[in-house]
Amino acid sequence: MHRSYQPLKPVTNRYLQQRWDQNNYDNHRRKVTSALPVVDNKGSRTPAHVQLKLKKLQLQDERLSVIDRDNRLLASKLSDIVCSKGLVEHQNHYHLRSLNVNKRREELLLVSRQNQAIYQRITSRQSEYRRQLWLDDWERAERRRDDISRYPRGLVEKQKSLRKVKFAAVNGSERSTSCSNTDTDKTDRTSRDT
Repeated sequence: MHRSYQPLKPVTNRYLQQRWDQNNYDNHRRKVTSALPVVDNKGSRTPAHVQLKLKKLQLQDERLSVIDRDNRLLASKLSDIVCSKGLVEHQNHYHLRSLNVNKRREELLLVSRQNQAIYQRITSRQSEYRRQLWLDDWERAERRRDDISRYPRGLVEKQKSLRKVKFAAVNGSERSTSCSNTDTDKTDRTSRDT
């Protein structure tokens, strides 16, 4: 009974009412799919005079005609100049000179004289640095350093080249370790001797 058609209004025959309702619904759906818009949403057509722009084309043609006329005039003038022998003397035979060249020359001579005087003073001076005193002082400082140092110079490099790696057995497990310190070598030797 739950699958049977339940109309909205009381009817005598449910089966017929279902057929009629389905038919009405199908007609409604067909009308909805075939409906056309009422409002015209297409854009307005642009007028021909706006699309073509005759005034712009006319101005462009006039501009091109003026340019052509000017080019023809210029070409004729250039051909006249090339064909003629030239009547104008355009050679300049004078040299350009500055008005204050003498003053600049005097200033240059003054600066060069001053530079020469400075150079002479520099080359005639004796050096105030005494290189030999510096070397003597350095040697004295090295001698003092060697005197007060615990080990003489160059001993560390000699020890590095003579030092050898020794292996010693550890008491709990028979592992061997490398030892590079000379103090530990001395203690190992004294412990082995005793």
